[in-house]
Amino acid sequence: MSEQDISGKDDESPGDTMSESGEDAGYFTQEEGNSSPAVADDVLPDTLYLMPVPKRPFFPGQVQPVAINPQEWGSTLEGISKSGNRLIGLSYVERKDDSSPVDPRQFPEIGCVVRLHQPPMAEQQQAGQFLAQGVKRFRIVRWLNDKPPYLAQVEYPRSQGDKDSDETKAYAMALIKEIKELLPLNPLYSEELKQYLANFSPAQPSLLADFSAALTTANGDQLQEILDTLPLSSRMEKVLTLLRKEREVAELQGQITSQVNEKVSDQQREFFLREQLKIIQKELGISKDDRTSDVEMFEQRISEMDMPEAVAKRIDDEMRKLSLLETGSPEYGVTRNYLDWATSVPWGVHSEDNLELKHAREVLQEHHEGLEDVKKRILEFLAVGAFRGEISGSILLLVGPPGVGKTSIGRSVADALGREFYRFSLGGMRDEAEIKGHRRTYIGAMPGKFVQALKEVQVSNPVIMLDEIDKIGASFQGDPASALLEVLDPEQNSEFLDHYLDLRVDLSKVLFICTANQLDSIPGPLLDRMETLRLSGYVAEEKLSIAKKHLWPKQLKRHGLEDEQLKINDAGLKYVIESYCREAGVRSLEKQLARIMRKSIVSMLEDDEEKLRVGKKDIEELLGKPPFSPERPLRGLGVATGLAWTAMGGATLPIESSQIHTLNRGFKLTGRLGDVMRESAEIAYSYVVAHLKDYGCDLDFFDMSMVHLHVPEGATPKDGPSAGITMATALVSLARKERIKRPLAMTGELTLTGQVLPVGGIREKVIAARRSKIMELILPHANRRDFEELPDYLREGINVHFARNYREVFEFVFHEHRMEKALH
Repeated sequence: MSEQDISGKDDESPGDTMSESGEDAGYFTQEEGNSSPAVADDVLPDTLYLMPVPKRPFFPGQVQPVAINPQEWGSTLEGISKSGNRLIGLSYVERKDDSSPVDPRQFPEIGCVVRLHQPPMAEQQQAGQFLAQGVKRFRIVRWLNDKPPYLAQVEYPRSQGDKDSDETKAYAMALIKEIKELLPLNPLYSEELKQYLANFSPAQPSLLADFSAALTTANGDQLQEILDTLPLSSRMEKVLTLLRKEREVAELQGQITSQVNEKVSDQQREFFLREQLKIIQKELGISKDDRTSDVEMFEQRISEMDMPEAVAKRIDDEMRKLSLLETGSPEYGVTRNYLDWATSVPWGVHSEDNLELKHAREVLQEHHEGLEDVKKRILEFLAVGAFRGEISGSILLLVGPPGVGKTSIGRSVADALGREFYRFSLGGMRDEAEIKGHRRTYIGAMPGKFVQALKEVQVSNPVIMLDEIDKIGASFQGDPASALLEVLDPEQNSEFLDHYLDLRVDLSKVLFICTANQLDSIPGPLLDRMETLRLSGYVAEEKLSIAKKHLWPKQLKRHGLEDEQLKINDAGLKYVIESYCREAGVRSLEKQLARIMRKSIVSMLEDDEEKLRVGKKDIEELLGKPPFSPERPLRGLGVATGLAWTAMGGATLPIESSQIHTLNRGFKLTGRLGDVMRESAEIAYSYVVAHLKDYGCDLDFFDMSMVHLHVPEGATPKDGPSAGITMATALVSLARKERIKRPLAMTGELTLTGQVLPVGGIREKVIAARRSKIMELILPHANRRDFEELPDYLREGINVHFARNYREVFEFVFHEHRMEKALH
């Protein structure tokens, strides 16, 4: 039996569903379309132009605009216009993008033929939309043209099943019931649903099933499955499942909306009650409105300060503006915030300085051990202020390795002067608005850090510490280092302009103390405005004193211990300092002492002991194997020991040279050396080769020798010119085949003519030599003053030779006794 014989019924035509008035939201009357709303079977053509539609398929009876690309499908639209019947087949094809071509094999077997009720005019073609009404299902029989415009021979299958059966009617009633239940849950489509329901009845089950499927938010594949299903019962069962899912989602959405509305209602109720309370209190004279309260608060602040004339005039203007604005307007909030900041700056409020030098010396001695040269310089600075009767704004820069006490010295200066202290870090700062403030016009605008500092300390002459000034950054948001030039210039900072306040703020009474680990990354103009004080690392004796007087008592208090409960002897502290904490500062030492206390507390609790004594023998058990072993300078032929400065302090720098072979001449460098250090090595090599005879070397040694010069600890980057004489000495030792017979270290830059130039970091280098038990040094003669300015405890026991040229270095190294006689 053929397919047409199964049901004996054709798909319902949308024209059968018109109301008596001929008005319907989903269907067009004959007057609207200017033609019959459906086409009879004998009129439907055997060939159709086909077009893919994305996202979801089209259904019979459905009316909606369809978006197309006129440039891509212009030939198809032209073919439809020539056919005269305004019919086109729409098939669901999911495309990755609109530009990708459509393969005919992507078209599904079943689609929907639609009628264009409004033929695409020129304007609509440009808009890329036309209005279509689904007529009937079609099945592709064969392709007549598999490239645009797509043309295919089609047939029109009928629905399978009896629409008058009890089962079909039951399904239809169930569908209508589900749709009606969706009405209160989905108000967005309620009017459209009511109009559709008024035109549907269980007598058109096929059209009702297709319409119900089109209402859902199911995905394209699920809807295409509905379109492919010809048996009525199966199709209506699948549609009923989709509607029930839709109803469940709508119910869940309704619950969420109800919960949100309840919260909003509670907030609105509380708001209205508060507003009513304010009005009642205002009528009874109990409280004032927000604007009156704000104005009185600002007027009270103004009366307590001595403002400059320009500032007072600006604030008066803003106060008048505030009194005219409505409290609910955005401009009111902006103006109020501005006045809050402007009246919070301590205009004309200064704290009284304590200029007693004895008090300042006691504070510095109490808080810091060692650093005598820095303390001396700070006391000189305070003495000048005491002599003048006031300390004007100055800018000090404390430079030194991490953990040497730069930040705490700034706090001690504030304590010695009796001034307020404010600290903020410049590390990583990339926005100049952090310094000079944001423009008032921006949302969330704020003043810069210096105005914030003055607001917090409530005086105009605090001590402001700018930490990590060497780590300040720059970005597309501006250069904070350049913005600091105005702040740190004593000639300009009396009229510092903050962008937010747009007022001149006097920072000339502020004492600025900056900290840095190194000077290389600080811009020159900024560095020129600051007075630099160098803080070198601590020697072992200073660390021991700091640990006993400061770090150990501090950790006892932090861990809740009494002095008698836990003690550590000097030998134990020295072992911790020498074997676990060799950095220039004491930060690592403090961490190790904290570890000792934690482990000791655990031991006291487990062994039920009230007191514990820690000695040298207990340190390895508490801290593990020491990371540092006693330094033993490298000795041997072609080996010399140099001295280097690092951001962590000073360090010894052994340099090795070796003759690899005698096949050809060459010079090789290793040890991760920087460009400057490589140039120093090449200068040392050239100088030694040119003066072999002067230093008693074999004249042919370098002609046929491949020489390798290496600086150990190859993973550590090294750079700088101060190893020049050390490299030359290692090469001379190799050429003379004579090793250096005693512990000796040296530093100095070597020129191509043999001159020894001065270098920096003498203090750190001397400390490094003492730590390594090297008590004989060779330094450039130009650095004699730097050495003589060192504290006595650093110079004690060290034999220093000062060299003007490399000839003197050679004599000190290889002919010590002869050089001493010549000097005497």
